[in-house]
Amino acid sequence: MAGRITLALGMALLMAPLGASGQDLVYQPVNPSFGGSPLNSGHLLSIANAQRNATAWDYEVPASAGSLSSSTAGLSQAELFARQLQSRLLSSLSSEVVEAIFGDDPQQSGTVIFGTTEISFDRSVDSIDLTLTDTVDGTVTEISVPQLVVN
Repeated sequence: MAGRITLALGMALLMAPLGASGQDLVYQPVNPSFGGSPLNSGHLLSIANAQRNATAWDYEVPASAGSLSSSTAGLSQAELFARQLQSRLLSSLSSEVVEAIFGDDPQQSGTVIFGTTEISFDRSVDSIDLTLTDTVDGTVTEISVPQLVVN
């Protein structure tokens, strides 16, 4: 009978609620770019490089893309530099046109000449009309950009 009492007492103790203990859960990111340990960066970079199987050099230009996205394969360093320089100069030119239209002293109309390219603009109430003229071959391109109207 003493064995049964001991067994019943043991079962009662096991079923009795015990005090719970714990601590706050705190999320710690793994990636060092988002606050994780900087010691993880080499490991994460090596994993990413191991998983990477495609690069920009693998991209093939679709035939339907036309001449706008021509490949630079086969160009010399000098030709690539000339293309990049031309792109930067044209970007600078576009910044000048934007400054003339929207800058501190906006103009209603004007002309900017860059080499053999003449860019004329005319602002109306609801649009900005641009005319690009190549003075060598006479090619004219007209662009109309809607203007933001705030009431």
